[in-house]
Amino acid sequence: MYEQFFNLLHTPFERNIPFEKLYVTNTHDELQSRLLNCAKSRKFCVVTGDVGVGKTTSVRKFADSVDKNLFKVVYISDSALTPRIFYWEVLKGFAGMEKPPFYRSEGKRKMILVLEAVLENRQTPVIIIDEAHLLSHEMLEETRFLLNYKMDSQNPMALIIVGQSELRGILSKDVYEPISQRIDFRYKLPVFDRVQTQDYIWAHMSYAGEQRQIFTDSAVSAVYAYSGGLARKINKVCTLSLMYAAQQSSRSIDENLISFVIEQELSW
Repeated sequence: MYEQFFNLLHTPFERNIPFEKLYVTNTHDELQSRLLNCAKSRKFCVVTGDVGVGKTTSVRKFADSVDKNLFKVVYISDSALTPRIFYWEVLKGFAGMEKPPFYRSEGKRKMILVLEAVLENRQTPVIIIDEAHLLSHEMLEETRFLLNYKMDSQNPMALIIVGQSELRGILSKDVYEPISQRIDFRYKLPVFDRVQTQDYIWAHMSYAGEQRQIFTDSAVSAVYAYSGGLARKINKVCTLSLMYAAQQSSRSIDENLISFVIEQELSW
């Protein structure tokens, strides 16, 4: 294992890094601020970005960091989500319901009662739907009900939907104009630039316990050229490079090793 070879205390590029140890940019901080604003004011927020840019990590960090005395958060990620299952997920998250409602209408009715109970407890319900670019037309249309509570006079919860960049194109279609008009906040999470890619690598290696710059400047440039600044791709190429470096008993990773890893492991 490369962790032993490099005397690392933690695995640097895994998904289970504690949220407080993650590398964040000003744009990530801005997203956290907007999500909190959305939660406080019970608004409708849409977050988009390219695959692997860190959308899910950002919203899960937000869900983990909010004051649990003030907010009650349900996170849903299901590419085959149906309205009936959606209401069950909300009821399960907010009220511990073990079985899904038999009818969609029953789920709607019970969800409203549960949301009102959360509000009466002086907490704000926050519903996060991830992978929203995969939602069916039926499920997207169902969000209109969520946003039509008491004839638009107020929102019973904050609704945050998160998806890949094509979600913007989907919601721009005429058929979804009633939904698009109700969006209060829109945020596109950008990829890292070259400097941020370097800082990301160093931050995660530092979390792992390594204070030396194992990745040379040319290696970082090669990582950036391959990844395009996408965190998921950075994680893959850096992890594989550390594995190959350990196998070769090399304590430094240069451009040649990065190129070799990309050719052998990531070019197909």
